[in-house]
Amino acid sequence: MSLSLYNTLHRRSEPFEPLEANQVRMYCCGITVYDYCHLGHARTCLTWDVVRRYLQWSGYAVRYIQNFTDIDDKILNRARQENSSMEAIAEKFIEAYFEDMAALHIQPADEYPRATHSLDGIQKLIHDLEQRGFAYASQGDVYYAVRKFEGYGKLSGRKLDDMQAGASGRVNEDPDAPKKQDPFDFALWKAAKEGEPAWDSPWGAGRPGWHIECSAMVRDRLGETIDIHVGGSDLIFPHHENEIAQSEAATGHPLAKYWLHNGMVKVEGEKMSKSLGNFITIRDLLQKYDPMAVRLFILQAHYTKPLDFTDEALSAATKGWETLNEALLFGEQLDTNNIAADKGILTKFKAIVDNDLNFSGGLAILFELAKELKKEKNILVHEGKLQQNPQILASLWLTLKELADILGFVPEVKQQTNNLTDAEIEDLIQQRKDARANKDYAEGDRLRDLLAEKGIVLVDKPGGVTEWHRE
Repeated sequence: MSLSLYNTLHRRSEPFEPLEANQVRMYCCGITVYDYCHLGHARTCLTWDVVRRYLQWSGYAVRYIQNFTDIDDKILNRARQENSSMEAIAEKFIEAYFEDMAALHIQPADEYPRATHSLDGIQKLIHDLEQRGFAYASQGDVYYAVRKFEGYGKLSGRKLDDMQAGASGRVNEDPDAPKKQDPFDFALWKAAKEGEPAWDSPWGAGRPGWHIECSAMVRDRLGETIDIHVGGSDLIFPHHENEIAQSEAATGHPLAKYWLHNGMVKVEGEKMSKSLGNFITIRDLLQKYDPMAVRLFILQAHYTKPLDFTDEALSAATKGWETLNEALLFGEQLDTNNIAADKGILTKFKAIVDNDLNFSGGLAILFELAKELKKEKNILVHEGKLQQNPQILASLWLTLKELADILGFVPEVKQQTNNLTDAEIEDLIQQRKDARANKDYAEGDRLRDLLAEKGIVLVDKPGGVTEWHRE
């Protein structure tokens, strides 16, 4: 079976055939840098990070571009609130973005173009659209004539007659309506306003509209047609729809062969918003949960489905990660010289994930391997020897490690704090024995858990003997 992808453009799963053999050009619509990244950004960035890793593991050379929108009304509003500048706000939150992505172990993109660094390409694209009759200037603004593009609506499935202008959540009322030839037309270039940054252009001083930025950056960095364009499903309309209209009207070629979109996130069943008090940033989330547990939680749902962040779900993911982590660390004790990963298991994993990037299905294989390795570890601890052939275990571990690398899992040794002396350990073990003798099993379990937190493993032997060792 070969890789198939659900293509939003055609609303069906299609075999993946890159434009050039073994080469993938991939573009992700990045963030508007006016605030700290939130849970939605975590899912988007982590999802496409894993897709990129998987494509590379599958033998493709991937060029991955992700942009920053660093000029926008939201950035300007934040600058006014903080008595700062657009540039300072953008730099602050771009730096925060890289900190958050590093914390989640997300690989950097090959390049991060910014809107303000792409003005030549933006203006050239607007000029091309104007020359082809798809754009017109009006009182210092430049608008895209939506009805001139016959394919408008093909990505979202919307029809102009059924839509309302400005249906993006960004604009509630359209103050520019008098300047437009049609209410559906959208801005490619906005005339300068007092107190706002502006750049010179053939249409007068101003700044680019939101949609034109990505069209220009795709063309400048990856060419007229790319293999895969990705982003959150909230961007399908109007942003990606408008990108298609702009790019394809200017070049006469498809913008992207495959359009992939990840599902939205909720928090405890509610849409995340500051007004509801459930707006959670990545850095807030990582104060409470391990980054690898967050990665596991996100990958447990298919990327196209909605995802609900709940404490219960993340606690379960934390336990799941502990199982994977323990197995990954245990394998480092095995002799892997002249041992290879199990090709049959790798083939099985690929067959599952090739079905529209089914990482949630692929995770089941990792847990099967992890449980087998953890079982052997427990036997080794309690009986002092392995039950299975060490070479088979080494192969299983190498397989788990390879699959974990594809999904971006990084094993970590838990640092033990407040290390106990041997005498303190013996004293706690005696307290546990006394509690169990008095049938206070809850206290006995509490003491065992306390010792486990300190990295002390207890092995109960026949005759009431308890042996211990430091993990």
